[in-house]
Amino acid sequence: MEKLTKLERAVLEKLLGGTSETFRILRGQLGSLRVIDRELTGVGFWTNFAIGGEAEKLPGGPSFWFGDVVAELDGLKHGAGFDLLVEDGSLRMLEGYSFDEPWPEKADKFSLRFESGTARDEQAVLRSFTPA
Repeated sequence: MEKLTKLERAVLEKLLGGTSETFRILRGQLGSLRVIDRELTGVGFWTNFAIGGEAEKLPGGPSFWFGDVVAELDGLKHGAGFDLLVEDGSLRMLEGYSFDEPWPEKADKFSLRFESGTARDEQAVLRSFTPA
């Protein structure tokens, strides 16, 4: 079974690093997360997950996309962005993408930040969830 890469784990932790109940529940799913598969697209990747049945899901089972984390990444002049799919209240897929350049073979050296800079407006992020 595949494991999360160093980059994927760091991005998920940053994306889910809020104090709201939504982020607390989603962060709690990381302990039972299993990588189903990973597809390299040439300009990024899609990593699909499954969550163990014991993990708490978001009430009402909402499905949505969000992403407010970007990376400076060795091998990319313009950096990378990330979107997370939550489906039926559970973590489902992480997408990483470059900004119009080939994805590097190795993505071990990186630094992450929020699109808005060092501080995150958590309420604005929660309002930005795009239905899936």
